[in-house]
Amino acid sequence: MKQLIWSELERTFKRKKTIIMLIVYLLLLGFECLFLFAMGGTTFFDPEHDVKMDSLNSSTLYLRDLAFFLTFILIPMLVVDSFNGEYASGALRLVLIRPQSRLQLFLAKWFIQCFLFFGVLVITGVTGFLFGKIVMPNVEYTVFLGGHDVDAMGAFLYTLKFYGIAFAIFLTIITLASLVSVLMPNAILSYVGLIAILIGSVYASDQLLFFFSMTDSIFYQLSGKSSENFLFLLFPILGLSIIINITVWKKKEWIG
Repeated sequence: MKQLIWSELERTFKRKKTIIMLIVYLLLLGFECLFLFAMGGTTFFDPEHDVKMDSLNSSTLYLRDLAFFLTFILIPMLVVDSFNGEYASGALRLVLIRPQSRLQLFLAKWFIQCFLFFGVLVITGVTGFLFGKIVMPNVEYTVFLGGHDVDAMGAFLYTLKFYGIAFAIFLTIITLASLVSVLMPNAILSYVGLIAILIGSVYASDQLLFFFSMTDSIFYQLSGKSSENFLFLLFPILGLSIIINITVWKKKEWIG
């Protein structure tokens, strides 16, 4: 299993698309700093509540402006490239000619994508924190949506919960993307199919709004303003997607 993971890690970072998209995202992080500085640190919890960034709330608000790019561009492109790209090109057939476990191969690919976007979230959070610490006012207390004043420790715990929920949403999108990628015949249809699922989920149920408007949903969830706990839907969707993925990988004819 370790060899499969290392092999998948090497293949992931040998793809030009992976390197190019990560460089684009790093440039976007820099542009976001310039944009927020030009705006005087004014941003939003949601469309109805604006807020001034400070040294304690900057990480959560920094992610808010980048979440759409991550959800609808970066994750779909890299996950589809990893799963469907190798499937459509026949590379997976070459791998599976060897006595490899299909389940282990799926888990290795899934784990690397999760690890990759965990790293992206960490970089985003650290960049937001440094931006707030260096550029924005240093404060001892801050206020999040619907809450009372919190000190540095309270803000740190809030940020951990915020990013933890964001990562759980990313895991779910990665898993859905991997499933769509092995069901569709090419990368374009896989990308379009995934985007259709993410956008269509909004029309299916208001409780699935977190796929389309991730950070707004998290702010509402942590503020207690939301009447529904979307986590009760998120984790079952994640678990079911993993089960269906495993079933498809075991039964699909990869080599013929």
